[in-house]
Amino acid sequence: MKLALGPVLYYWPRDTMMAFYDTVAASPVDIVYLGETVCSRRHELRLPDWLSLAAMLADAGKEVVLSTQALLESGSDLTNLRKLTSNGRFAIEANDIGAVHCLDGSVPFVAGPHLNLYNEDSVALMAQLGARRWVMPLEMGRAALAAMQQSRPKGLETEVFAYGRMPLAFSARCFTARHRNLGKDDCQFSCMAHPDGLELRTRDADTFLILNGTQIQSHLVYNLLGELAVLASMDVDVLRISPQAQHTEAVVALFDRARRGQVDPGQALAGLAPLMPAAACDGYWHGKPGMAFDKREAA
Repeated sequence: MKLALGPVLYYWPRDTMMAFYDTVAASPVDIVYLGETVCSRRHELRLPDWLSLAAMLADAGKEVVLSTQALLESGSDLTNLRKLTSNGRFAIEANDIGAVHCLDGSVPFVAGPHLNLYNEDSVALMAQLGARRWVMPLEMGRAALAAMQQSRPKGLETEVFAYGRMPLAFSARCFTARHRNLGKDDCQFSCMAHPDGLELRTRDADTFLILNGTQIQSHLVYNLLGELAVLASMDVDVLRISPQAQHTEAVVALFDRARRGQVDPGQALAGLAPLMPAAACDGYWHGKPGMAFDKREAA
């Protein structure tokens, strides 16, 4: 199985991003997704910067995919989408059906997790429109994926989100700005103060979700490291790791060792625990509530 590094979902300073991708170039990931998928007001990097990073990573031997924004809200968002999809060199991850239409079957693409492909017909349609890979929706479980794999169109790869805080929902409102009693158009780029998102707690002070601008994420970290053998047996082609503010390089290295059989699942899970920003979950994978975690994996 190949390892993919998903797009950075947070708003990090430009220097931080550049240094991060210098590290990624030397890492064992096979595929790197680049681009802003959450909020068009995040301007530390613009299209020429993303294209420059893409060229650098491609020269380092990585397959580079440019990810589109999941929720488009304005004419300028659409203009940026058209520029991205017509870049002329790099593949596109379509996270919105508008991106699929912009590609118009002329460029192979990755059908991203936000297209909500929950059945065989929808996956087959994406393949007909030019998709070369599809990403399983985060809420889909092992049993449903197994059924989908049985009817997967020939030549279409399957990618599974295997590690990271799950992006669960998007809104036209900015939750991080609202936390500071700011309007979305005067957010003062509040997201930058929260490199791993802003914790949302219940009235009982229990951690619950993560606010990430217009995006809601799980507080717990989705973790399928203990399921690598099952994923391989299901002919999954790519595992996605979502970047975090610290220890991403170590997380990638541990997944790489596990896929190569250099460390057993129990040891891998134990080594991953101190690298995670919160506790693990894998409930969706097992057909349970998303916040659940199958402790048998760590046995």
